[in-house]
Amino acid sequence: MDDLSRAREEWEKRTLEPTLRRFPERHERFETLSDIPLDRIYTPADVLVDYLQDLGFPGEYPFTRGVQPTMYRGRLWTMRQYAGYATAEESNARYRYLLAQGQTGLSVAFDLPTQLGYDADDPLASGEVGKVGVSISSLDDMRVLFNGIPLDQISTSMTINAPAAILLAMYIAVAKEQGVDPKRLRGTVQNDILKEYIARGTYIFPPRPSMRLVTDLIRYCATEVPEWNTISISGYHIREAGSTAVQEVAFTLANGIAYVQAVIDAGLDVDAFAPRLSFFFNAHNDFLEEVAKFRAARRLWARIMRERFGAKDPRSCMLRFHTQTAGCTLTAQQPELNVVRVTLQALAAVLGGTQSLHTNSLDEALWLPTEESVRIALRTQQIIAHESGVANTVDPLAGSYVIEHLTSEIERRARAYIEKIDAMGGVLVAIEQGYIQQEIADAAYRYQQAVEKGERIVVGVNAYQIEEEGRRLKRLVVDPAVEARQRERLAALRARRDPERASAALARVEAAARASDEPLMPLFIAAVEADCTLGEICGVLRQVWGEYRPPLTL
Repeated sequence: MDDLSRAREEWEKRTLEPTLRRFPERHERFETLSDIPLDRIYTPADVLVDYLQDLGFPGEYPFTRGVQPTMYRGRLWTMRQYAGYATAEESNARYRYLLAQGQTGLSVAFDLPTQLGYDADDPLASGEVGKVGVSISSLDDMRVLFNGIPLDQISTSMTINAPAAILLAMYIAVAKEQGVDPKRLRGTVQNDILKEYIARGTYIFPPRPSMRLVTDLIRYCATEVPEWNTISISGYHIREAGSTAVQEVAFTLANGIAYVQAVIDAGLDVDAFAPRLSFFFNAHNDFLEEVAKFRAARRLWARIMRERFGAKDPRSCMLRFHTQTAGCTLTAQQPELNVVRVTLQALAAVLGGTQSLHTNSLDEALWLPTEESVRIALRTQQIIAHESGVANTVDPLAGSYVIEHLTSEIERRARAYIEKIDAMGGVLVAIEQGYIQQEIADAAYRYQQAVEKGERIVVGVNAYQIEEEGRRLKRLVVDPAVEARQRERLAALRARRDPERASAALARVEAAARASDEPLMPLFIAAVEADCTLGEICGVLRQVWGEYRPPLTL
């Protein structure tokens, strides 16, 4: 190291200083999007990493280099395009199209009424049915959504949170109708309510009964649907709300800590459920920081699970994650450039070791994506997988001095955030006090200021603009008649179902909700099989638990 330090000093005098006099650097200070300073170069003297302690080998603790020994040499990541719009019939057609184009897993987008636990015929759903996702109000809708798709042969991810347990109940009921044992089902339900209070806003109930729903689902699936990922602890929406990469890691893992503790408090051993926890991260534009972010999150979570919770099963320490490219980076200006942004982000996710990936479409800053734009997004993944060569070796950027420096620095800064949240009394207290929300808002404000001042360049937005009047893209339009059709379908369902059976099922849900520890998942399955609707079940829970109203702290 002494020889290296002397050699660097000589290089700076002999080679660097004359160059800087002739060609000054572009900025006085270089930093990542998380405000981590970046030096001009990094050498072994700058990166104090114990290989076995901090990196290790793929498939082994602390999993910095990946959760599988062979990673993509054995099996490529799951290519999972997030999709859903209008009715179950139209979304089913889109799923079939994507599977035919080589997609290897389904990812369901639900409309806003579904996310908030309202049926399509509820007055509060007016104007929103099928607009940002598929409308699912009943088991009948779920049957149609997966018509002709064998659930024992496909992995399904469902982005649903507040009513996650009820939508999973519908999925299980459809599987049973197909003759599929629930123990064979593979997939993920997001089921991450804490980030809704922090960043996204599609909550229904107050935090504590909501946490009961989360833990009830996890406890049920531990024995009845053991291959199912029972939660996808999401940093994606935290990042979309304006957080930095460091905050994304810190707040996501802090939420994860809260969930693990809640399930342990509900009576499960950590190794009985932790192997089925999964995570969901954003892939943003700062390429090197993003690669390092994924590696840091994996290492930090492994250490948390072993040191804090005493996990003994190596699978309990694995941070397995899905990635979606950053919607907040897409621009309405020169939207074709979004293909480039998405490619860089997807490549960062792959180099960071993701288990599944969604690539955004070029037109998503404007409207729901068309079949053509979705196909281009999927082809982007396929080109990375089959043509770039990056899937042919495990963790190819390991040992890069800057990558290892950023990995350690992100881990250090994220751990400091977690320690501060612990000192406050945990995530729920931090949310109630508005601390996490304020940190994200401040980061978003700083970034926007930098863009408006020209300190951060967004190509096509604050630099390199062109005249765009008259330029046209093909547009996907949701037929306004979707809402009327959904209302008619619900009326027909209510007319033909057994009213006594439905009423009895709802009464059992209400009684269990009023109790403190009675399992809810079996009752939700019975209720949807009795043709109770999503809105009816959530309505019962609203009566018992009330609705959440955020504090006016921001």
